[in-house]
Amino acid sequence: MSAEAPRNNLRGGAWLIMDMSVNITALSIVKWLGADYASVQIVFLRALTGLVLILPLIWMRRAAFHKVPDLPLHALRVGLSVVTLSASFYAIARVPLALFSAVGFTRPVVTMVLAALLLRETIGRKRWIAAGVALVGVLIAANPTEVPWSLGLAALAVTVLAGSGAVIATRRLRSAPTIVLMSFYTLGLAVCTAPLAALSWVPIAPDHLLPLLMVGAFAQCAQMCFLRAHYHGEAGVLSVLSYLSLIFSVGVGYFAFAEVPSVGFWGGAALVIGATLLVSLDLRALRQKA
Repeated sequence: MSAEAPRNNLRGGAWLIMDMSVNITALSIVKWLGADYASVQIVFLRALTGLVLILPLIWMRRAAFHKVPDLPLHALRVGLSVVTLSASFYAIARVPLALFSAVGFTRPVVTMVLAALLLRETIGRKRWIAAGVALVGVLIAANPTEVPWSLGLAALAVTVLAGSGAVIATRRLRSAPTIVLMSFYTLGLAVCTAPLAALSWVPIAPDHLLPLLMVGAFAQCAQMCFLRAHYHGEAGVLSVLSYLSLIFSVGVGYFAFAEVPSVGFWGGAALVIGATLLVSLDLRALRQKA
């Protein structure tokens, strides 16, 4: 390890903590106001705000959009992202914030399973076991006796599945410039949700307008912090540090929304995190051997 590595990881960790803080702030606003507005309306406002913020960057990097390949795959990624965000904004307003965060940690495991089914990637026995452990962890964390079955839980499941599909599509687009991915994502969200938002539009209360616009601003800020974190820090260090978001979510849920996680939740969350760590470490070991 070079002498600069610890310092770079410290910078990366600081950016990641800012990313988590800003992202959870945005989700808290959605949780606070999400039940009053259609989820597609909030997604549209988020995308429109983000698009306005990145327009100067799009103009400066406009040469990157010349002859963009794989347009159908970009469209698929956008479609999956629309479903992911709409379902997540619906879910966050209806399930505990800590549960939302814990279930979100299953995405790497679900992505792994989808990669095996769709991309024919080879999955070892250890990672299949991890997938089973993560599923058990989710069932324990989402204890039906404490968190009754609801459309919010169903939307949370859709969030994980569609979000994992979007990750698979992004993997196939890894050679595309970052500005192209960001722009197609933001513009696609705005265009796809505009007609649905218009059909279900609820007049925005004057004191809600600024918080709803801030969701988009915070989301773009979080994306920038995330990219800077991975520019400076090592993926292995950042992946472990990302589990702090569960602590942040529990804290915000407790102080802002009076949500108190049960002992069973912590047991299930520990299984989910352990399974995800096992998958991450196994993948890292495979890359080092390659």
